[in-house]
Amino acid sequence: MLILQALFSGLLNGGIYSLVAVGLTLIFGVMRIINFAHGSLMMLGMYVSYWLFVLWGVDPYLSLIASGSVLFAVGVLIEAVLVSPVLEAPEHDQLLLTLGISLVIENLALFLWKADPRTVTVPYLAVAPMVGGIMISSPRVIAFAVSLAFTAGLYVFLKRTDLGKAIRAVSQDSEGALTVGINMRRIYALAFGIGCACVGAAGSLVVPFYAVDPYVGGVFVITAFVVVVLGGMGNFGGALLAALIVGLAESVAAVFIPAAMKQIVMYTIFVVVLLFRPQGLFSGRRA
Repeated sequence: MLILQALFSGLLNGGIYSLVAVGLTLIFGVMRIINFAHGSLMMLGMYVSYWLFVLWGVDPYLSLIASGSVLFAVGVLIEAVLVSPVLEAPEHDQLLLTLGISLVIENLALFLWKADPRTVTVPYLAVAPMVGGIMISSPRVIAFAVSLAFTAGLYVFLKRTDLGKAIRAVSQDSEGALTVGINMRRIYALAFGIGCACVGAAGSLVVPFYAVDPYVGGVFVITAFVVVVLGGMGNFGGALLAALIVGLAESVAAVFIPAAMKQIVMYTIFVVVLLFRPQGLFSGRRA
């Protein structure tokens, strides 16, 4: 029964990881830039929901729209002012830029809100009915369902809409997309904004059961990078499947080893994949 509980919990965690990783893989797939500020942007999304709850009593899951919208605007601004000028620069310059953005965001949050962990208390936090011997955590189930719905909505947007098809065209062949008249600057800004909106929404989803502090994003961004590499850099579907695998691996490992060491299993899988299949487990067509 303990294994079943771990599998269920891992599946729920994987759903949340998928939303974080999908935003990261979208940015890389379209712009070929690795966004080290992804975790810090998630932290901002968490603070948006936290303050909306504290100041006006807005439920974190209802504030998801606000955090997603705020982070979309922040992402578009960052892309236009900071990222766009270095798109043609060497990769190490791009990495240093996004790392610098992350440090600025973290230290700004530290200055404004200090390092104290902050939590929200929602009435459904303690609602955890037993079903078939498995404890069902209501907030995590909601977060899982909304994450998958958000991811599915983004997938439909990329597949079915003209704008989504333009994003995919740039991802698959930027020179060809430019030749047929697609506005590259607009697509880059949109992709970066959507990627940030995804991680902002993910921040809102974890606020009910995860304390907020200026460094909380680091916990998720490391996992997101592992997921993106396992799924295949820029591979939308691969990121979703890899997120579920990582979530399951972490939770099952925690049954047999101390919880503090559970990430060793994730990193072991990561190293093995890099050694034997460096293109990722689900490499193929990008977003």
